[in-house]
Amino acid sequence: MDTRTIDGWSEDERRLRWRVFWVAFLVRVAYMTLAHTFKVRPLEDHFQFGWEMGRVARALTTGFGYADPFNGHTGPTAWSPPLYVFLMAGVFKLCGVYSALSAWVILALNCLMSAATAVAVWEIAWRCFGAKVALWSGWMWALHPAAMQYAVRWIWEMTASTCLLAWIMVLALRMRENQSWQRWFVFGLLWGVLALASPTPLILLPVVAIWVLAGPGFSTARVAKAALAGVVFCAVIAPWAARNWAVFHAFIPLRGNFGAENYLGNGPWSVGFPWGTTVPLDDKVTLHEYATMGERAWVADRGAKASAWIAGHHAQFVQLSVKRAWMFWAGVPHPLGEGAANEYTRIISFEFLSLAGWFGVLLAVRRGVYFSGVMLAAFLLVPVTYYLVTVQARFRHPLEPFICIVGVYLFQSAEPGRFGRGVAARFAWLGRATAGLRPFFRGEA
Repeated sequence: MDTRTIDGWSEDERRLRWRVFWVAFLVRVAYMTLAHTFKVRPLEDHFQFGWEMGRVARALTTGFGYADPFNGHTGPTAWSPPLYVFLMAGVFKLCGVYSALSAWVILALNCLMSAATAVAVWEIAWRCFGAKVALWSGWMWALHPAAMQYAVRWIWEMTASTCLLAWIMVLALRMRENQSWQRWFVFGLLWGVLALASPTPLILLPVVAIWVLAGPGFSTARVAKAALAGVVFCAVIAPWAARNWAVFHAFIPLRGNFGAENYLGNGPWSVGFPWGTTVPLDDKVTLHEYATMGERAWVADRGAKASAWIAGHHAQFVQLSVKRAWMFWAGVPHPLGEGAANEYTRIISFEFLSLAGWFGVLLAVRRGVYFSGVMLAAFLLVPVTYYLVTVQARFRHPLEPFICIVGVYLFQSAEPGRFGRGVAARFAWLGRATAGLRPFFRGEA
């Protein structure tokens, strides 16, 4: 399918983009405010308020620097990348450390980014699949509870990372039609910012860059522009890497906790489930060891233990990786004490979206839909680290804009059979009753 240029947008389509954004934003803020999700429980000295990132943001705000990701003053850290931590620290500075107002502001910023993702979803679908899929995809992201759950409840970086990755894909699609120096500059800038929010999606960077480079009208000038993007990317992450070198005397370009996470996921006690924390808050011995050794030495020690365990347990490591791969797409079980009915409903919903996403992207690739190969690459590559180390349901979130788009495409591609026509006839009254709302959702009113 050919790309569609920005100049080809109608006034209704321009209006629709803004309508999707504002409805998505207001629905999220209203839910977050009325449901009081900004009221974080003060357990374990407010640890659930941003977990490690919240702790480091508190240390920054109170004069201890980029440090102390757990309990007490344990020293400098590179446990978490800095982007979302600095955002939290700025809010803490203005609105108070661990205050309800700070939580509301941070979640409101999450809502803003999630609403911006709805616009990106609409444009990706519009460029790749056409106006009908774009209409349904944009509103699906704007209004579906699964798309907004992390924005309104989680003080963590998933919403920011998802928004950044979605807009990088929008930019890549635009660049296939116009590869200016400015766009390549922004391309490198956005990848650098994403790296400082969450490094994991960087595995997709070579695929997207090559796809853009291989567009029509290839020339050596395009390679020079791509080189500029690489320089910009390195320039964005360089200050953080330089700080880590100065503090830890080691090359830590983005985050320094991999060894600890690897040992949590691949050790004598590992069963594939991510229950428990890397440094238990109530384990004073482990925390003392962490503080005494220093983060760099302690993480290196845990990483060495993980490598030794994997080397001696190849079969078990493969079994754990397969189990984590299954849970990435089928859902990570919660303890049934939280409510069996709710748990089964959550798992079924999670699995349904995954299946719709996979069937949709495979159908798109089979039909040669524009950009579908890049989306398939995202499905294949982004989860790889989680398969090998640890998994949580929230780790799928950066892929969910694409799951939304190709899932809608899957169902839009279906041709109704006899049963489907019968259902449509039975519920025709609903279509007549909501006919007055159609211009609003299409941006025509």
